[in-house]
Amino acid sequence: MRLSRFRLVVSRPSWALAALLLAGCGDGLITQPHPGAALTTLPRALSPAEQSVLAAANDFSFTLWHQENAAVGDSNIFVSPLSASFSLGMAMNGAAGQTFEQMRSGLGFGSVPAANVDSGYQHAIALLTSLDRNVTMQIANSIWYRNTFPFNQQFLTEDATYFGATISPLDFDNTPASLAAINGWVSAKTNGRIPSIVSEIDPADVMFLVNAIYFKGSWRERFDPTLTRDTVFRGRRGAEPVRLMHREGTMLYAGTPGYEAVELPYGDSAFTMDVILPAAGASIDSLAGALTPELWQSIVAGLRPAKVALDLPKFTATWQRDMIPDLEVLGMHAPFAPNGADFSRMSPLGSQLYISRVRQKTHVSVDEEGTEAAAVTSTGVTTTAVELSAPMRVDRPFLLVIRERLSGTILFMGKILDVE
Repeated sequence: MRLSRFRLVVSRPSWALAALLLAGCGDGLITQPHPGAALTTLPRALSPAEQSVLAAANDFSFTLWHQENAAVGDSNIFVSPLSASFSLGMAMNGAAGQTFEQMRSGLGFGSVPAANVDSGYQHAIALLTSLDRNVTMQIANSIWYRNTFPFNQQFLTEDATYFGATISPLDFDNTPASLAAINGWVSAKTNGRIPSIVSEIDPADVMFLVNAIYFKGSWRERFDPTLTRDTVFRGRRGAEPVRLMHREGTMLYAGTPGYEAVELPYGDSAFTMDVILPAAGASIDSLAGALTPELWQSIVAGLRPAKVALDLPKFTATWQRDMIPDLEVLGMHAPFAPNGADFSRMSPLGSQLYISRVRQKTHVSVDEEGTEAAAVTSTGVTTTAVELSAPMRVDRPFLLVIRERLSGTILFMGKILDVE
C-alpha cells in the first residue's frame, strides 16, 4: 500500500476547517497500549427522538457553518453549532407562535413536536457525555435570571429536567456579583479555557441561558514530540513560524483530485478529528464553501486504511462571534424583534421579551497528546418594558419634607438654599 504524504502546511483557515470537524502507526508514533478496543457501534440503538435531535443538530451545523464562513471567511473560524443549539433550545421552550416556529425551523427540527425535541436533547446529552470513558466530554447548561422578574415555573422546570440546567435567580442590579456568578460558572465548566461570556448586564436584561461544552481527548495514537520540528505555516498573513508534528502509520485516509482527508481518533475511537486539506494550489475558501452534508458524507465514506506520513501543526486558537445576524439569515427573525417576539411560555410578561444577544466563544488547542476544545454560548433575554430613570440632579436650592408616610403626619419641612 502506498505511503501518502499529508502535510498540513497550506493556509491558516485549514486549521479551523480541521477543528470544526471535531466530533461531529509507524515512525513518529509513540507506542502505547490502546485505551480499549475501538468502538465500532453505539452501545444501544438511538431512539427516534435522539435521531431527530442529532440529525437536526448536524443539519444546523452545516447551515450555520456556511453562514459563518460567508460572514467571516477571511479569518479563522472555530464554531460550535451544538453549543448554540443547546442555548437556543432552552430559550425555545419559552417561545410560542411564530417565534417558536422560526426557532424550531432554524434549528433544523422542522415539524418535530416540542416534547420530542426536549426528550431528544436530554438523551443526546446523556449519550455524548458517557460514550467514551477515555475522553472528557462535558455538556452543561444554566439559566440565570433577574430575581424580581416573573418567569413561569413550568418553563424553568422543563429546562432543568430536559437540559439539566442549573437555575439561578440573581440580583442583576448588583452587576459585579452577578457577572462573577455567571462567568465563574462558565470558567469552571470549561476548565478555565473560556473565563467569561457576559461582559455587562443592562437594566433591561432579565435572563441569560448559557451552554458550555468541554472536550478533552488524547490521540489513540500519539505523536512523538521528539519528531516535532520548527517550520513555517504559509497562511493568509504570509509565512509564520509553527511547530509541525509528525507521525507515520496506517490511518483512515482519502485522497481525491480536490482534497486529502485523514481521520485521527481519540480514546476508544468514538470521537475523532477529521483533517481536510485542499489540493495544492486549490482554494481553502472554495473547499469551505463546498462543505455540504453531501460532500461530508462523501468524505467519510471515502476514508480507507492507508500508510500515511502526516505532518500536523501544533496550535491554539480562540474565536468569538455575536450570532444574531447569522441566525436571522437562517430564518429566525421573530425571536430577536423587540416588538414582535412571543415568549409567553417563558413568562406572563412574555410579549415584552425578546432575545437581544446570542454570543459564542470557543477555544481549541492541538498538540502531541491530543486536543482540548471548549465552547460557550449565551442567549440573553431582554424586556422592552424597562422604566427609564428620570434624571434629577439636585445641584440648586430645593425643598424637603420629612413625614410619616402611613398617617401622613408631616414632621419637618425645609428649604435648602445652601449646603455645608
